[in-house]
Amino acid sequence: MKKNTLKYCFTLLFLFFLIACSTKKNTFLSRNSHALSTKYNILYNGGIGLDKGLKSIQGNNQDNFWKMLPIEKMQIDETNREETKAKNADFELAETKATKAIQKHSMNIGGREKNYQIDESYLLLGKARYYDQRFIPALEAFNYILYKYPNSSNIYTAKIWREKTNMRLGNDAIVVKNINKLLKNTDLGKQTFADANALLSEAFLNLEQKDSAVAKLRIAEEFTKNNEEKARYRFILGQMYQEAGVKDSAIYFYDGVIDLNRKADRKYMMHAYAKKAQLFDYEKDNDTIFIETYNKLVADRENRPYYDVLFYEMGVYFDKRKDQESALEFYNKSLKRKSADSYLVASTYRNIGNMYFKNTDYTMAAKYYDSTLVKLDPKTREFASIEKNRKNLDDVIRYEGISKRNDSILKVYSFSPEKRKSYFEDYIAELKKKDETKRLLEEKEKEKQENIERNSQPDVLQDGAVNPQSLPKANDGVPTPGSNNDVASTFYFYNPSTVAYGKIQFKKMWGNRALSGNWRMAASRANTNSAENDSITDALAAAEKAKDTIVIEKYTTDFYEKQLPTTKAAIDSIGKERNFAYYQLGLIYKEKFKEYNLASNKLEQLLRNNPEEKLVLPSMYNLYKIYQITNPQKAEQIKAEITAQYPNSRYAQIINNTNSSDNLSPDKEYQKWYKLYEEQQFKTVLDNIDNLINQYSGDDIVSKFELLKASTQGKVNGLEAYKKALENVADNYPNSEEGKNAREILEKNIPTLEKLDFTTVDNRNWKIVYRVTADDQNSAKQIDDAIKKFLDVENFEKLKTSFDTYNQKESFVVIHGLKSESYAQDVAGVLNDTKKYKVKQPAIIISSDNYKIVQIKKNIDSYLAPKTP
Repeated sequence: MKKNTLKYCFTLLFLFFLIACSTKKNTFLSRNSHALSTKYNILYNGGIGLDKGLKSIQGNNQDNFWKMLPIEKMQIDETNREETKAKNADFELAETKATKAIQKHSMNIGGREKNYQIDESYLLLGKARYYDQRFIPALEAFNYILYKYPNSSNIYTAKIWREKTNMRLGNDAIVVKNINKLLKNTDLGKQTFADANALLSEAFLNLEQKDSAVAKLRIAEEFTKNNEEKARYRFILGQMYQEAGVKDSAIYFYDGVIDLNRKADRKYMMHAYAKKAQLFDYEKDNDTIFIETYNKLVADRENRPYYDVLFYEMGVYFDKRKDQESALEFYNKSLKRKSADSYLVASTYRNIGNMYFKNTDYTMAAKYYDSTLVKLDPKTREFASIEKNRKNLDDVIRYEGISKRNDSILKVYSFSPEKRKSYFEDYIAELKKKDETKRLLEEKEKEKQENIERNSQPDVLQDGAVNPQSLPKANDGVPTPGSNNDVASTFYFYNPSTVAYGKIQFKKMWGNRALSGNWRMAASRANTNSAENDSITDALAAAEKAKDTIVIEKYTTDFYEKQLPTTKAAIDSIGKERNFAYYQLGLIYKEKFKEYNLASNKLEQLLRNNPEEKLVLPSMYNLYKIYQITNPQKAEQIKAEITAQYPNSRYAQIINNTNSSDNLSPDKEYQKWYKLYEEQQFKTVLDNIDNLINQYSGDDIVSKFELLKASTQGKVNGLEAYKKALENVADNYPNSEEGKNAREILEKNIPTLEKLDFTTVDNRNWKIVYRVTADDQNSAKQIDDAIKKFLDVENFEKLKTSFDTYNQKESFVVIHGLKSESYAQDVAGVLNDTKKYKVKQPAIIISSDNYKIVQIKKNIDSYLAPKTP
């Protein structure tokens, strides 16, 4: 009976289990069984995967505190935006678990879901897809919750996540509308209310409504219970007010971040201090408090990971205070921390480069600017600006080198022979001191290196043998001399390398000894080596004597005398080169670096050097423009000098506002002639361009006119003339934009154009060309009229015509748009044979590709020449 009872109980329990596992039965047991299984098994593991994935993306998405922080930390990876497949294994796991929960435990009975954990599953599914940046599938999951579970406890959370996804998809206006509607509900929890306002703030930022964004973010900061979010919101508010120029409010929110201290990630606190340092008023704020604050921060061990930021801000402080020594010290301390913040490193290099530039150490400045460019994002404006300044610095280094070298040559050349000799002797004496110091340092370093090597060698006994105790020990205590690892050969004389080393050490200590008794005695040693010692002494004496008789050329005045120029033409050339360098430096400092004091010094020095006439007036005019900014009184003096000495010059008319419409500004004058170039009035341009170059001699605009001249010559005279003219521009204006462009064209484009040759490949674009002389306008008009008459009647293919310049003597009347060679020949035949058109000039049928070559190389005759088989 007992066995039957157990049998029936087991059967009942099995049936009970089947009923509990059914998703079709709406029973208390079934509902709670599936809910518990969903929550504590599948969703638990899915939640672990989601949390793990979140930690990984938070580690990868490092905040850039130099820019406005995004309210939500996750950044979109645009490169993988279009992919639909999951990219993160942890989010893929979370999605798989959520899908499994829905498929296996959903209890959709009578159109309603009975498992109260399924909405949690859809929420997990949407979050996994959202963080995996698959926003369309994520939106579907959140919308399903809102559609199927309107009474869910997660309904407000689902609405917020739906709008977060909409924002990622660029639907910010929809986000604002839906979140404002959500905020009208009075039963929102504090955290949900904070999340909604934070999301609304981010949407307003995307819509560039910053005032509304600030208002909503302040609400989010007030109501959020998460200290990490509170610190982030306060920091962003500080950034917003700082950007708007509201210093007090910015400092208030940065102080709020600092007050959180250890309640949030320390990076917010440290960067809040850095932002406050950027807001420091160097005229009103207290220096002592600033320095004490940062010394206290540096003394705190917890702040060591942020020393790079702290040292940088201290460097900026001393830099602003003109204490370059302290600034350089802190900048270098910041660099030594090897910061992971590339922009911080770039800013440090940039600031050091600026310091060297202000001190006119342009070579060092260039090196630091190079390091800056390595760390900067090439897509930023700052990169383009520093890159441009770096290229300009090459010009500065070059011209400064020319000016210093030529000034030195001219100065020494002007000395009397006696003074010149004395000058060189003083220089040689100084040079000897430097060389001697260098030699002593090298000897000291060599001696130090020998001591290191000697100390690393094993000890030598009195008889020259190696002390076995000084040899390195193996693990078993057996000596292992040299690099021999054979532990079996432990006896000294069994090791050839050790024996050889012992022989060398013996010779160093005792010399070459005869095999005789009492060889250790000093007398015996002296007798044995007396001949050798005498020979060594004689050799040393001879070497010393030879040393006294050898004269090093660089230590003689003749060595420098013979390097000086000997003719007046050479001296004049050096002077002209020096003057041109001064002029270029003045323009570079004025136009490209806005260093007006340096620019005025160079131009003033140039005028004292009695430069050639073409540099005088442009230099005076540039000084006038500089002094208008730095010294108005001097500007008036320069203006009076220009007016008195050059009353009819273009510069006098400009500064006195008397230039007429015929005397345009250089830029407008250039635009006028460039327009004529575009209208193919090449002859007019070439007839006047030389006069314009002479008129604007010494002005920056000259290089533009020279490049325009080169382009015009290329259009008229072909590739060879273009190449020659470009070489002239590149050689004479190497530091202007036009000179650099000319050099780039010569190196990259010209070789390619030179390789062009006529092709016989079938082409779908052909032309009919009629040659006319430049003087025979009647023939050109007749052909043009005939073609237009033909096109009006029979233009089925929508052909077009043009009048193209070929060279100074010939032009082309061209029909464009012919699709085949045979059709072109038919059209040419009709124009030639039909009486109403009467085009008797021979037609040239040519493909578009070959026509380009003809215009580039001006080789129409080569194209028409008979082809040899």
